[in-house]
Amino acid sequence: MLSATSRPVIEATLPVIAAHIEDITPVFYGKMFAARPDLLEGTFSRANQKNGTQPQALAGSIARFATWLLENPDTMPEELLARIAHKHTSLNVRADEYPTVHEHLFAAIVEVLGDAVTPEVAAAWDEVYWLMADALIKMEKGLYEGLSADVGYTPWRIAEITEETESVKTFRLEPADDSVATPGRPGQYVSVRLTTEDGLLQARQFSLSCSPESTEKRVITVKRDQDGEISPVMHSRLAVGDVIEVSPPFGLNALPSDDGRPLAFITAGIGITVTSAALCSLKRAEDSRSILAVHADKSFSTVARLEPVKQAIEALPNARAEWFLREETGADHRTDKVNLAELGVTPETHVFLCGPMAFMQAMREQALEIGVAPQDIHYDAFGPDIWMPAPGNPVQ
Repeated sequence: MLSATSRPVIEATLPVIAAHIEDITPVFYGKMFAARPDLLEGTFSRANQKNGTQPQALAGSIARFATWLLENPDTMPEELLARIAHKHTSLNVRADEYPTVHEHLFAAIVEVLGDAVTPEVAAAWDEVYWLMADALIKMEKGLYEGLSADVGYTPWRIAEITEETESVKTFRLEPADDSVATPGRPGQYVSVRLTTEDGLLQARQFSLSCSPESTEKRVITVKRDQDGEISPVMHSRLAVGDVIEVSPPFGLNALPSDDGRPLAFITAGIGITVTSAALCSLKRAEDSRSILAVHADKSFSTVARLEPVKQAIEALPNARAEWFLREETGADHRTDKVNLAELGVTPETHVFLCGPMAFMQAMREQALEIGVAPQDIHYDAFGPDIWMPAPGNPVQ
């Protein structure tokens, strides 16, 4: 918790820091990569630096953390910290990198704000930084200790490649050595680390799209992103028999234990991978809960994992799918906008969201209006999480 000395300083300077944080973060990254270019090798995403989402995510997390400390002095923003911790551990970030971040972040703050950063101001924000860093280090330590073996990335061999759509492929992976693998849960993701076309090692997260609990295989479904670093390589260069580096599974968008409550999977585009993984597991367990799978897309021809999802829906006794396809002709789908209330989502439903940020935001608002508790709305963002929980209004 903030000290009595730092609290009034943070209250007075938070508006200034918040107003300039998006100016500070690019300077920070520039300084850090100049001093430590090795951090771009497999840890930080070059693509997310270019498009600005990584600096935006960092800026948002710092401002929200400081705001939380002021508004909720006796607690920590567990949801926000957990999201960051899961992403960090999926990239094998370790505690010894936090001093590096501290050094270059504070140098950037001084460069941008100049004389406004008095020793008193610097000391107060230093306290904020280490409160956040120490909480993350502790949380990440627990995540690493929860693995079957703390081995970071391990080699996996591509056993099969399935072309789902014109722009989506599914990769079935098998262990390439005797490393101990950690089972995952439906809704979690792994990081894949590859060398880009120009020789830089980079990592990208992909949801497990089937058999997440298996330690004998990993199944990921990858949409080709023309502006990305990893998916174009996976689509154009990888073949059956190739070996790639894969992290253990992480992520908060995982199925809760069976409490008998309804489940609703609300997805769009490649976000259907979360539905696919969940239904794969629920089918195997012969689950009898009420299950609603809602998916928005262009047409049936652009829906990834279409057949496995349909087969699981047919096999589960209380499951149904609703397809919202804006350019599809014929029956078996809708072309209007998704309305969760009309689809029968109730306040006691566990809601899982995955897809473009604007889609998830709109669906979350609808779920809240229905009366679904914020802690029962689960989501994961592809790439840096620029949609963070506001203080007092947790998103899980």
